[in-house]
Amino acid sequence: MVDSFKVNSDFHNTRLDKWFVHNIKNLPHSLIEKLIRTKKIKVNNKKVKSSYRLNKGDIIRLFGIGKYAVNKVKEKEKYLPSNKDLNILANIIIENNDNFIVINKPNGIAVQSGTNSFKNLNDILKRSIYFNNSKPFIVHRLDKETSGIMIFAKNRSYAQLFTSLFRIRKIHKTYHAVVKGNPEFKKKVLEDNLEYYDNNGDKYFQKAITNVKVLKNSNGYSILELIPVTGRKHQLRRQLFNIGFPIVGDKKYKIKKNNKADTNLLLHAHSLKFMIKKLRFNYKAAHPDYFENYLKSIIS
Repeated sequence: MVDSFKVNSDFHNTRLDKWFVHNIKNLPHSLIEKLIRTKKIKVNNKKVKSSYRLNKGDIIRLFGIGKYAVNKVKEKEKYLPSNKDLNILANIIIENNDNFIVINKPNGIAVQSGTNSFKNLNDILKRSIYFNNSKPFIVHRLDKETSGIMIFAKNRSYAQLFTSLFRIRKIHKTYHAVVKGNPEFKKKVLEDNLEYYDNNGDKYFQKAITNVKVLKNSNGYSILELIPVTGRKHQLRRQLFNIGFPIVGDKKYKIKKNNKADTNLLLHAHSLKFMIKKLRFNYKAAHPDYFENYLKSIIS
């Protein structure tokens, strides 16, 4: 049996394998790869790779896919935000329009649900008045412990646009951090090959680049401006730890004598700027109270 599908605008620039899982069935990725390799899945009557990015109007043909059973995924408990959770949004929204929303993320709340994160922003936004006729699309992330500026797209078109802008480094983010000690440099480019492990336990490395500027030294502490060029997991926290200046309040990447266990992580996504159709967008997120109070306590 042969089934044909025409790609609509919602899936323009989407990978073929992701389109398949979203629209057809959730098969193991290795099986999807095999089906594409053996020409059971074709685009415009041609064999393509799973990473092929679809165009609006492409014709996808499937040959005998019906016999394959879907992945059985254990249904996890869902998080239903309370009214108190939903009321948080009124105080953290920076921008809200038809295509995206910009918020000042509080620390201590995850972006999406995970093994150790039940309460999360994605589910709060999904059930809020700001997403009555749409759903939030996550286009970048902040650590649970990190506060600051975040964008959620409101439709697939803008989700793909923001994802592309992040990928080609056309969205510029600036962070503020407080560290113990006084770096000898005023400006520096940090370049590292950070070590990670995949799901099979195999080691791999990713290049990380961050521009660092010392904004102020006071009483043995330094306030830093951080502009990441790449976007790796825990990039800023790990790079500062590697040069001997871990962020105050970091419980994971820390030097024991420098760690302040009684404070939140003093890392804040302060600003974000980008351009769409020759229009410039520039947003800033105020420091949370605990961040400002800590600054006042160390600045003489």
